[in-house]
Amino acid sequence: MKKASPFEIVAARCWNLLNEGKPFTPIFVLGVFLLYRMGEWSDTQFWSAAGLGLLITLPFFVIYYCFDFPLLLRNYLWLPLIAALLVWDHGSLSLYLLALGLFYFFTVYFWGTFYYHLRIGTSWWNFTRFWKLVLKNSDSTSGNAQEQMPKFLLLLFVWNHFYDVFYSIGSFEAFTAAADLHLLTPAIFAACLWLYSYVLHANLFDWKPAEAAPLTDKSGWPQSAINEKVIVIVIDGMRKERFEDANAPFLKKLRAEGTEYTQMETVYPARTVVCFSSMFTGTYPREHGIRSNMVWKLGIKVESIFDSLRKAGKKGRLLGIAHLIDSMGDDVESVTAVMHNDVADRNIIERAKRIMEEQNPDLLVAQLIGVDQTGHSRGVLYDEYVQKIEEADRLIEEFAGWLESRGMMNNTTLLVCADHGQADGIGGHGHLDEGERYVPFFMHGPFIKQGLRIDEKHSLISIAPTLAYLLGAPVPSSSRGTVLSDAMKTK
Repeated sequence: MKKASPFEIVAARCWNLLNEGKPFTPIFVLGVFLLYRMGEWSDTQFWSAAGLGLLITLPFFVIYYCFDFPLLLRNYLWLPLIAALLVWDHGSLSLYLLALGLFYFFTVYFWGTFYYHLRIGTSWWNFTRFWKLVLKNSDSTSGNAQEQMPKFLLLLFVWNHFYDVFYSIGSFEAFTAAADLHLLTPAIFAACLWLYSYVLHANLFDWKPAEAAPLTDKSGWPQSAINEKVIVIVIDGMRKERFEDANAPFLKKLRAEGTEYTQMETVYPARTVVCFSSMFTGTYPREHGIRSNMVWKLGIKVESIFDSLRKAGKKGRLLGIAHLIDSMGDDVESVTAVMHNDVADRNIIERAKRIMEEQNPDLLVAQLIGVDQTGHSRGVLYDEYVQKIEEADRLIEEFAGWLESRGMMNNTTLLVCADHGQADGIGGHGHLDEGERYVPFFMHGPFIKQGLRIDEKHSLISIAPTLAYLLGAPVPSSSRGTVLSDAMKTK
């Protein structure tokens, strides 16, 4: 199986500019406006008028970049657009129709069909389902139609209005004089929009998980390792109730014969790179610095479990997609995400076998991506999604058998979990809509209690200190998770 190439690593970062809602909105608005006015580019007056109009619209861009409007908050975005229509003239209908057409072309066909066909092999007819997923999607990505539409329509409306005003004036001196006359109304409107957004978020943005305040308690830390090895299988994006729907006999047998945490909560925002960073540092985005899949500054800012293992003279490897390199760096054994989804997890398992044979790490973390990719491309409430969970079950059973045959499971804990769930629509995850917050999580091994079900709420940040505890390594220095010692037998 190929590693992620340098080109793929860079391309993945570039794609996040269009996938994440925050950067997508200004990029899309800029592109639509320039395309709509393309016939006027040769007119020198165009650039002056467009620049002044953009300058007046800039506070609106900043507000919509700073404030997400996911889930129920997106319903409140239409009020500022209606208010703008009442304050200023209605502008050009053709511009707004162009924007809507390009948005649905990008999300439904370019992303949902062309991109997914080339990258993971979905059908050329995927658009016949994907348009419904875009309309349902509630997470703050470019594929959230109900958030993006009122945002980009308002920005285009304001920019185009003031472009027309300044273009009609004529000279640069007149531009300067007119700017003073026309600044007051948009300034007041922008101030009201900021206050409106702030009040909404202060009163309605209340679904973030509570954060643990103290650092991980190190009292009672074992003098030596409990396990020789720990294998962590992260089934990316596996929604908890859909796992229950799946025919997954091996995983459910492991769960029944081990310890299950029924209220294991992901972190916020529940993006893949954010979740992995929290899982393997034991702390939150505000400390490790990774707040989105769009990583502006590469590398986590705190110690990870891989750093802790090195201090103990041990080795850990993280087998995953190129995005994870942005946070975890050289600890990642990257895999290409450009392959048919039907063979993706099979190839990852084969690569995991080679890593165990050739490197024999004390800790192996393997990210299976088939379930997540199916949720994004085909939706989580369809049969294909459950079938991918069932495929993961068979592959994990095969991998465990392979490890067993080589004597690598004699003193090994196997931990199986998801990094986040997935919501309805395009399998969005980030703002903890229904299906995202709680994830499947269970452990199995010779020192793990059998048949135990723990209903107390826990967080995925407990993974890093628990791995350190099992492998006899120091806890990562910024870890705030609790060691899941209630699952462990007394040695």
